[in-house]
Amino acid sequence: MSKAAADTRPLGEMGLENFAPYLMNRIMGRYNAALQDEMVALGLTTPQMRSLAVLSVIDGILIRELAVYAVVQQSTLSRALDALAKDGLIRRETDADDSRATRVFLTGAGREAYERLWPQMSDAADAMFKGIDAAQKRAFVATLQTMLRNIRKHDF
Repeated sequence: MSKAAADTRPLGEMGLENFAPYLMNRIMGRYNAALQDEMVALGLTTPQMRSLAVLSVIDGILIRELAVYAVVQQSTLSRALDALAKDGLIRRETDADDSRATRVFLTGAGREAYERLWPQMSDAADAMFKGIDAAQKRAFVATLQTMLRNIRKHDF
């Protein structure tokens, strides 16, 4: 990025309302809060909810990859997966190609829990885009995808 494109002013000068990481954190904080009641009803934590959501799309993923997709530290994820397994929502299997690696799969009960939570996830996401037309939403998502490619450490 060119110096002209970067805002190098101190945070106090630019203000929180102009600092993208602050805004992204506020938005995700409100998104997670909107899901809280349903997560509590299902006995889920945020890392558990994120894990179920990722597994609903990429079932049988390696634990180390799930940590990246769910944006959860591996130690926190391990505790979350222990609880999900205890509750019968996921199962773990040793990877066929690497006996040191473990894959995680949704069970039927895990899929049901995710499907119960999905409407709230979808509604909370829709609420963020209220008053934003489809073209603006596509452009915003494309910008987020570019930002992620710029900073990611993994090929996925």
